[in-house]
Amino acid sequence: MTPGIDRAAGRRAVRKAVILARGLGSRMRREDGTAALDPAQASVAATGVKAMIPIGRPFLDYVLSELADAGYEEACLVIGPEHGAVRDYYTVESPPRRIRVAFAIQQRPLGTADALVAAESFAEDEDFLVVNSDNYYPLSALEGLRRLSEPGAALFARQTLLSESNIEPERIRSFAVCAVGPDGYLTGILEKPDAAALEAAGPDPLISMNCWRFSPAIFGPCRATPLSPRGEKELPRAVHEAVTARRIRIRVVRCEGGVLDLSRRADIAAVTERLAGVEAAP
Repeated sequence: MTPGIDRAAGRRAVRKAVILARGLGSRMRREDGTAALDPAQASVAATGVKAMIPIGRPFLDYVLSELADAGYEEACLVIGPEHGAVRDYYTVESPPRRIRVAFAIQQRPLGTADALVAAESFAEDEDFLVVNSDNYYPLSALEGLRRLSEPGAALFARQTLLSESNIEPERIRSFAVCAVGPDGYLTGILEKPDAAALEAAGPDPLISMNCWRFSPAIFGPCRATPLSPRGEKELPRAVHEAVTARRIRIRVVRCEGGVLDLSRRADIAAVTERLAGVEAAP
């Protein structure tokens, strides 16, 4: 079979994934006396590089392994110029065998939309997946987006995240709430809703955990997105602009299963427990 061709569906399946791994990791670097970390975990947590937190092996190994399981062939890690240890690990110490790894450099930590622009040359003219380096997604979400014939968004019901993830209710407000039209396409996205906006979205709104399939058309909105009050170009705002002003259609994939979130030191024990018995073989 020709690589990247889904014969059953008669269309080209996505083979590339972009992994956003540039963040400052401010929450992970913050001291937490209640978090039980071993010395290796504490050492990496102090750097803020969440993707390299050892869960037996680096958390990013689990992310890459699942991408390979879902059929992706290439992954681009968006990192900072100071993240040479990440590059060394995946090119010298432990190169993946089932998925090829490339790197893109985001020179300054200006947010997720800016990070995605750093990977534009990797994407070339193909559709591609985008995921966070500190999230572990259900395999069905990664496979569902890969097999679409158009851009898409993997969305998760609030109650599913609460029951099947390590995410507590107050953390839901740090994610983005999405609106979906009757035709199954995204119509809007609101990042970090306040309590009133979250309540207005209904008892079980659809939440974005930053798992997307994009075409190269997304790079224009990402470049045009203004800095937020936090001084960042945020991907949810770029996506909102793409669907509302630029009429870019994004098909919604409603996902079952939870998402493991490795944002803070307190998450490490829960994520370690959830991944016990999961083999990471990228």
